[in-house]
Amino acid sequence: MSNDRDFPAEAGTSNKITRRDALMAGTAAAVSRFAAPVGLSGALAGFAGVQAAAAQPSQPNIVYIISDDQGWKDVGYHGSDIKTPNIDKLAADGARLEQYYAQPMCTPTRAALMTGRYPFRYGLQTAVIPQIGSYGLALDEYPLPQMLKDAGYATAMSGKWHLGHSKTAYWPRQRGFDSFYGALLGEIDHFTHKAANGSPDWYRNNKALSEPGYDNVLFGTEAVRVINKHDQKKPLFLYLAFTAPHTPFQAPKEFLDRNSHIADESRRKYAAMISVIDDQIGKVVDALEKRGMRENTLVVFQSDNGGVVDAHFAGESEVKGKLPADNGPYREGKGTTYEGGTRVAGLVNWPGKIKPASVDGMMHVVDMYPTLAGLAGVKLGKNKPLDGVDMWPVLSEGKPSPRTEVVYNVEPMTAAVREGDLKLVWKATLPQRIELFDLSKDHQETSNLADQNPEMVKKLQARITELASQMAPPLIMLDAVKLLVHSQTLLPDASEMFNVGD
Repeated sequence: MSNDRDFPAEAGTSNKITRRDALMAGTAAAVSRFAAPVGLSGALAGFAGVQAAAAQPSQPNIVYIISDDQGWKDVGYHGSDIKTPNIDKLAADGARLEQYYAQPMCTPTRAALMTGRYPFRYGLQTAVIPQIGSYGLALDEYPLPQMLKDAGYATAMSGKWHLGHSKTAYWPRQRGFDSFYGALLGEIDHFTHKAANGSPDWYRNNKALSEPGYDNVLFGTEAVRVINKHDQKKPLFLYLAFTAPHTPFQAPKEFLDRNSHIADESRRKYAAMISVIDDQIGKVVDALEKRGMRENTLVVFQSDNGGVVDAHFAGESEVKGKLPADNGPYREGKGTTYEGGTRVAGLVNWPGKIKPASVDGMMHVVDMYPTLAGLAGVKLGKNKPLDGVDMWPVLSEGKPSPRTEVVYNVEPMTAAVREGDLKLVWKATLPQRIELFDLSKDHQETSNLADQNPEMVKKLQARITELASQMAPPLIMLDAVKLLVHSQTLLPDASEMFNVGD
């Protein structure tokens, strides 16, 4: 079998991404992948400089930052009234991903990042893992931090996990992180660090921790601590997963005051949470610069899904009135497969390696796994078959995206898929609804073209049916059935039974 089959180009494209392109590491990566534009003599001179700086690993440091439920428009560079100068600088100096897709909700997106595989393949496609959930990211998957750790990286996580909490086997330290600081669940009070039922959810490594402070400030502080203590003989993978601006809408007073120009109280709190994130990102970048690591560090930033515009998807905290997130021109938000729920703010920044640009080709969060594997020099094989494609040529050379299809999600009762500019949203529950959109002309998804294009509808339905044949049952549904079948008999309370008489 050919060795150039790890990252095949999608049908109809000419950008074939080979094993050689994707898996170069060490000397080969330094000379041929990154130094090619300056010619052989320049590459050799650059390589000599790398050798002289023995403390710098040949593999890049990777800092991966995720915000939680942030609207597409809620960054300064998309025209928001919320100021995000640190995020904006990363965007201005890097690749702004303007057709970047995540899953409709939190757990599925994090699972897609960790595996390079669509969540419908292992049962995490529906909703999020609830507090009572007994399941987690499948233990036979080869998660991103474990892959990078095996490639020689020091791995650290600060923030929200939400990929399994019922067994320690699901926890971050057991999935490849050398250190973990933060919360296991999906939603906590940002000051008390307690879940909706009042249970504390705050850990360092595998031990519960009790300490005061606003969670997102603490996450940033921990990330800076990791950078400051890092032994630069090894590359660093730092995963910084904020809980903001997810409900409950809470922020320290100084950040509320900073956003006093916003009249609506909920949006002011929401904006203040994003200001916290932006400040902490600035401190992380400053720490990298002070330690001389910035030039060899790839920084990725994205939201985990679209902003919340429907209270059903806001979490367990009580919310009142109009929800504050802004997804710009895109339809609906978190929890849906419309663009507002899945097209997210995203950027990739690496000084000298990625030129400032707006990248308009399709990319999906599953693409990060093979892209980071290639940069780390990982020879793939322990992982299961990937849905992701190595996007390094797109990011570093401005080549067209090889991705021609996006699978938004596949569930037993609904699915959505995009081929080229045509997108099918299929809700199979009765009454059935089929919607076909041409995103090149209708990114707001207002004109349903299904009746005018029956052949395309049939083609995309066939594709969804094919994918559904590969689908694992949603684990949350299996848990729900177990709870219903094995729960105690529900009877009236004793006082009611006494008073009703014979």
